[in-house]
Amino acid sequence: MKPDRTQAHMAAPGTDWAFARYEQVRHRLPDATFPSEPRRAATLAELTDRYDAFILDAFGVLNVGEQPIPGAVARMAELRAAGKRLVVLTNGASARRQDAAAKYRRLGFDFTEPEIVASREVAAARLDRVAPGALWAAITQAGDDLADIPARCQDLIDTPGALDAADGILFLSAARWTEGHQQRLLASLRNRPRPLVVANPDIVAPREGWLSLEPGAFAHDIADTLGTGPAFFGKPYPDAFEDAVARLGGIPRARIAMVGDTLHTDILGGAAAGLGTVLVAAHGLFAGRDVMDYVRRSGIVPDDIVKTT
Repeated sequence: MKPDRTQAHMAAPGTDWAFARYEQVRHRLPDATFPSEPRRAATLAELTDRYDAFILDAFGVLNVGEQPIPGAVARMAELRAAGKRLVVLTNGASARRQDAAAKYRRLGFDFTEPEIVASREVAAARLDRVAPGALWAAITQAGDDLADIPARCQDLIDTPGALDAADGILFLSAARWTEGHQQRLLASLRNRPRPLVVANPDIVAPREGWLSLEPGAFAHDIADTLGTGPAFFGKPYPDAFEDAVARLGGIPRARIAMVGDTLHTDILGGAAAGLGTVLVAAHGLFAGRDVMDYVRRSGIVPDDIVKTT
């Protein structure tokens, strides 16, 4: 049975709620095959013989909220010194790629803009495929001018009439989204069905000591209520992985590891894309918990489990 939606959207969710919700929407996620058991290692440093490139989730792997994970900056430098290629693949769709690069620099990382693939740009590049020439009502964080989106867009929250005038809805950020907004969107889509593009499929994201609800949580509730499927772009869906792999210059997929903290996005999506998979256990969704319990219950088995990056 689905958790009470009003309660879930008004209170900070926990790991068990998030895990259960991901399992409930499993039919909307890609299929993949997995190893019977994961290998164990302390850090990514022990995996350098196994992989030539690492596709890195951000939250729970590089940072938690606005703090870098201890040792992560030095680990990236160590991987580069060993000749490994690095790409950040993030479902953070609130900010432009250049803003994400600036954030990582503030945290001490040296990722260049071409090394960052954000689900925002993955979705934006495919809007015309979903609805050619559409006018989009975008759900954004405050101050997003949408200048990087190659389509006609209006801010759904700040622009009067944008919701009803739009040919499609683009969900980028849940930072300002409320239960009232959710109900108005449901009513509008029920009255006039239109494409809903979700640029961040995450249900939750780890912050400093809590989990935030993300666009995927609201989008799956809409799908449950209306019986229609949103167009998801970002992990675990294939377009995001295709864009990330394309940045790695032909390295065989078996020699590329997707490194993340979440089974249903990073590990499932990486396996479905034919990549190696590494779960970081200590800092993200499963911090402080027995991660193997969730692995067994879901059947989503990473190739490797490391304690920390």
